[in-house]
Amino acid sequence: MKQQATPYLTFKGNAREALMFYKEIFNGEIEGIQTFGEADFPTPPQADELIMHARMRSGELLLMMSDAFLGQNVEIGNHISLALELHNDEEIEDMYEKLKAEGSVLMELQDTFWGAKFAKVKDKFGIIWDLNYTKKESKVN
Repeated sequence: MKQQATPYLTFKGNAREALMFYKEIFNGEIEGIQTFGEADFPTPPQADELIMHARMRSGELLLMMSDAFLGQNVEIGNHISLALELHNDEEIEDMYEKLKAEGSVLMELQDTFWGAKFAKVKDKFGIIWDLNYTKKESKVN
């Protein structure tokens, strides 16, 4: 792994408000915001301004967050995950297989439009993991 696990927070339409709140609370800097409308995939117009991915940093603290895509349910238990940036194909595939063995797959391991291989898995203890291996420099951090 390239880093420690990063908290990834998911909101139901108010990620921008939460981002500004945490920026103020932690005296942080926003490192990037991408909306669903800016992403390179079909998005309904009502989701254009929702945040697909944002990063806020304050010293060693890094928070990543997004709004849920339209129709996704957000509730306590599925609104936070731990994001891991991995080094290569072998590492992400190995971790994916081990986590899903007694858990469940929320998003299959796949190549993405942001230039990464990505999967979302809930382990046997109910912890949600976002596994990401960036293959090239991307627009989204």
